Amino acid sequence: MTLAAAAGDDPQLHAELRTAFLDSVARQIDLLSRSRCDANWAVAAMRLKGLAASFHVDPLDALAESALTSAPGEPTVVRRLSQWLSEFSDH
Repeated sequence: MTLAAAAGDDPQLHAELRTAFLDSVARQIDLLSRSRCDANWAVAAMRLKGLAASFHVDPLDALAESALTSAPGEPTVVRRLSQWLSEFSDH
């Protein structure tokens, strides 16, 4: 992840960026979990792809791509994203 590159040697900035990233990802996963129409689902999935690209998080990008190719409200996609977020948050 490029948080270290973005924050440099500033641990406080690193922590703030990580928190903002995790909050943004959680918000988009929540939107996916509540989306039932194609447009809302696609917007949330594209935002996840943008977050993944911004921070070079390939596993998140792959999951977001999976969301884009799935039907709105697909529970397995939301579950996998939630699991990824939980595991990533623990590191």
